[in-house]
Amino acid sequence: MADNNYTPCPVDTSDVALPEKLNALVEALARNVHENWALGRINEGWSFGLERDDTLKKHPCLVDYDDLPETERDYDRRTAVETLKTIMKLGWKIESGR
Repeated sequence: MADNNYTPCPVDTSDVALPEKLNALVEALARNVHENWALGRINEGWSFGLERDDTLKKHPCLVDYDDLPETERDYDRRTAVETLKTIMKLGWKIESGR
């Protein structure tokens, strides 16, 4: 990595707790995070492969969300949780549309 003096400074959400009622939303967002990632990869010419190969553009996670290893689903969940916590930290309210 180039030495450009960049220091990431994300919103501090350590004091934000997501209500349990948002668990279904977290899972739906995590699924969508994966779908967007996969679509982007496919559009770049990637396809499924048992092992990742950047030269051949093969990736083992180009599968349905339900078929991902739990570690990969957790990565997508963390992205979703952090997004929701940031929204809340910035003063927005999340209400159920159902």
